[in-house]
Amino acid sequence: MQNNIFSGLFVGQNLVTIKEVDSTNTFLKNLLSNSKPLPEGTVIMAESQYAGRGQQQNKWHSEPGKNLTFSILLTPGFVPVISQFDLNRVVSLGVFDALEVYLGDKLKIKWPNDIYYEDRKLGGILIETNILSGHIKHVIIGIGLNINQENFDAGAGNAISLKQILHKDYDLRTILSEICAHIEAYYLSLKAGRFSAVREVYLSRLYWLNQQKYFRSNDQVFEGIIRNVKDEGLLVVENNNELQEFSLKQIEFLNK
Repeated sequence: MQNNIFSGLFVGQNLVTIKEVDSTNTFLKNLLSNSKPLPEGTVIMAESQYAGRGQQQNKWHSEPGKNLTFSILLTPGFVPVISQFDLNRVVSLGVFDALEVYLGDKLKIKWPNDIYYEDRKLGGILIETNILSGHIKHVIIGIGLNINQENFDAGAGNAISLKQILHKDYDLRTILSEICAHIEAYYLSLKAGRFSAVREVYLSRLYWLNQQKYFRSNDQVFEGIIRNVKDEGLLVVENNNELQEFSLKQIEFLNK
């Protein structure tokens, strides 16, 4: 269905809202396999998502009607498979830019694509890529953001919401439309070949960049400093004057 609150060219122009679903990513995948092709930029938004997933199969806890849980379909055939992490950058930056208006410089992107306010998690992103014959056919981007929820159960870890920070309610569709517009702008930058510009902005907004912090890798705790993110997405951490590279499952951030 159409919704004229969305100002972009295509992201969000085809908006499907559903009352309750296990996961908007799963819903969108099923829609893709069972129907005629969907337009790029289709957004599935759920009022309630009871089996949302984060990175590494983590559960996403969300109170019905209080938060943003949605998925976006993109068909970035112009992005080489080796550069698919740039889609993480595009989505993270789009969410960041929309929320920075409200939250200012305490907002950061925790590598690879969590949205943090100080040391608390405001939202998460899960990108599922479909590759066919060595090319990206489509990506399904699942985004969960804590907006108006005031209480989180113990399983939600270090979660925080916009309302807990700013003490007021926010219109979910307005924030959704702002996020879609920003994601589209970064996506079109990528399409225009401005990969290095997107990478530079992403790095500049990274949580713990150039700060000495504690990490765990291979059951070893060490003090290190995040220095960079490689083009393909590996995190570069300085440890004892030596630069080491880590993939998502190889390193854990420790708040201590």
